[in-house]
Amino acid sequence: MNVSMNVGADMDTGANRNTGANTAGTAAAPPAPPVPPEERPPGLLAPPGASGADPETAGFWEGVSRGQLKVQACATCGHLRFPPRPMCPWCRSFERTWEPVSGKGSIWSYVVPHPPLLPAYAVLAPYNVIVVSLVEDAAIRMVGNLVAGPGAEINSVDPAEIEIGQPVQVTFRDAGGVSMPAWMPSET
Repeated sequence: MNVSMNVGADMDTGANRNTGANTAGTAAAPPAPPVPPEERPPGLLAPPGASGADPETAGFWEGVSRGQLKVQACATCGHLRFPPRPMCPWCRSFERTWEPVSGKGSIWSYVVPHPPLLPAYAVLAPYNVIVVSLVEDAAIRMVGNLVAGPGAEINSVDPAEIEIGQPVQVTFRDAGGVSMPAWMPSET
């Protein structure tokens, strides 16, 4: 299954709504040549705040480093929230905690970038990017990759096998020395 996105362009005329430029009939730029893993810049896949320096995301990364998925919760009203933020959108409290979640969910959406948006990912294409809705709260959605199993690469699942609503379970994979959540198919 090929998934294409034409963001910001009028699908009928090809005119770019942001700049007014006409892109109809314009050939796409050729994809960048693949960058071998040994030539990728160090830390390319490392997430911002992974060191724990960011107080808003430190609880998430601390959990991930231990192989546990956590989401921020309001210490006053108990609502779960993700992405993390300083104030609860429901009761406006600044008090917060980090709660472990099951890591179970279902695929809410996905895309297969063609060509890869970053040259360092060209060697892994085709790969997927999925949005997972967690079972604890369907409004909590996390972005990641569907992988075949623990430690598998982001291109280990055939994009034709991905289905909206497919049950998934969190796993963790090394990405440039940083543990990152990824998702693998599950029975329930």
